[in-house]
Amino acid sequence: MAKIDFGFQQVDWTEKAQRVKGVFDSVAPKYDLMNDLMSMGIHRLWKRHAIDTLGLLPHHQVLDLASGTGDLALRIAPLLNDQGKITLSDINESMLNIGKQRMIDAGHLRAEYAVANAESLPFADNSFDRITMAFGLRNVTDKQQALNELHRVLKPNGLLMVVEFSKVIDPLLAKGYDFYSFNVLPHLGQLVANDRDSYQYLAESIRMHPDQETLADMFRQAGLIKVSYENLTAGVVAIHKGWKTAS
Repeated sequence: MAKIDFGFQQVDWTEKAQRVKGVFDSVAPKYDLMNDLMSMGIHRLWKRHAIDTLGLLPHHQVLDLASGTGDLALRIAPLLNDQGKITLSDINESMLNIGKQRMIDAGHLRAEYAVANAESLPFADNSFDRITMAFGLRNVTDKQQALNELHRVLKPNGLLMVVEFSKVIDPLLAKGYDFYSFNVLPHLGQLVANDRDSYQYLAESIRMHPDQETLADMFRQAGLIKVSYENLTAGVVAIHKGWKTAS
């Protein structure tokens, strides 16, 4: 049976999705707190900047894939009018339930929700003007198939934006980042979330994710055009964008 990475481990291709589900079932209750602690709050700036560059219009139909606890969706929803709509989708129901409750608590009652695998989306062709996916693509088993699906459900002239951890381009920062990831982060996960293994996996999964140029090529292979990327914090995170042709 074909093997695929699960962090630094190799597991059966069919096993990875269930293992990833287990990770996020475990971390869901403390996910937002850990994000703030791990990044010292910088993840909020990354996400705010990403949305600022999305070119969002009030009437747009938006899919927030790997929506998790709804961080991006909570920022996008107030920018849409009665003709616009945001759909939150995640493979992990535990995470999505937290996102749904946060949206309801914030008064965003028109949002829609879908538990779905990025590799096989339950949406019609040409459904969305904008698709966002933040910190989720690296956990997908078949990343190319997921990008193919995202291209399929984009409307002509629609934009896909993926925000993901990437390859640090500054050698000195890279050394410090590696030390933090493998020596501090798992201990923090144990202390705060009582879960060292899940945060060890998260650190490893970042290193196994395609680098900036490789991911840009995968966007093009999916049929996206005008592909670009922007490094944030010296490449700790990269924002990749690609457009669907007009016809």
